[in-house]
Amino acid sequence: MLAIKSILFMVAGFIILIKGADFFVDGASGIAEKFHIPQIVIGLTIVAFGTSAPEAAISISAAFAGTTGIAIGNILGSNLLNILIILGISACIVPLHIGKSSIRFDIPFNLAITLVLVLFGVIFGELNVFSGAVFWMLMIAFLAHLFRAAKSEMNQGGLEEPRKQKNIFLLILYIAGGMAAIIFGSDLAVDHATVIASDLLHIDDRLIGLTIIAFGTSLPELMTSVMAARKGNADIAVGNILGSNIFNILFVLGTVSLIAPVAFSVSFVIDGMIGIAAVILLYFLSKDDDTLSRRDGAVFLVCYAVYFVYLLVTNI
Repeated sequence: MLAIKSILFMVAGFIILIKGADFFVDGASGIAEKFHIPQIVIGLTIVAFGTSAPEAAISISAAFAGTTGIAIGNILGSNLLNILIILGISACIVPLHIGKSSIRFDIPFNLAITLVLVLFGVIFGELNVFSGAVFWMLMIAFLAHLFRAAKSEMNQGGLEEPRKQKNIFLLILYIAGGMAAIIFGSDLAVDHATVIASDLLHIDDRLIGLTIIAFGTSLPELMTSVMAARKGNADIAVGNILGSNIFNILFVLGTVSLIAPVAFSVSFVIDGMIGIAAVILLYFLSKDDDTLSRRDGAVFLVCYAVYFVYLLVTNI
């Protein structure tokens, strides 16, 4: 009876997420168009920060509770899912254009901070106050770079009238309501997926963090990116993923590290290295023609399937 109830609540969470992501993308892309803001900027900031809210809530709660396996596993698992599953699915739906700025800066920056995360784990054996301070400084530097680039792009692009005029308050309501639905639906899905995993499947903390919790907290990114891809807003779809991964490491793990030291086990080093490999794969697949094709999306999905099998085999 408990399993049936949890499955029903988990499905309800998915449905709420889907509708919330739909409204959120409409609001974010509408604001970008109304104020002549490049869509990639909206994707890297408002959308990315908003869809990282579940990771922040769960990882910070896990840090207070002392369940470090979930705190770090959630972020590493979410970032892997973001690239291999979410970009993979989005590219299979419609080929995704990758902007020059993403290839020159955003993807290499993702690679650099993932490498820094793994190095801190290897050197200190934990994420401590020093790690948190470095992550926060890098986040501030990233935001400063982003807004400088956005200002330059807006100045070069002129001030032509947007094609659609929508009420600003309605757009804000779309974003706020969509994000509320995303967070609520994500919490509902994650809570009951965790019950199913722990009570029925007897999965340990690390595997729950890397899979069930990571998938649940990545649902906002999944739904937002897929909806953006379907609506032709590829820059939001890609910017959402790159920005979310950046916020997950710099803001979420940076904040968690400042709250309390978080143990970084040897097994997480392997997961981190796989995360680095995923970012490198993204760079080389998108570098030649500035596009993630359907074939590239299929490659991402196959890579995640191999990683998932590795997780299952090493945790039996």
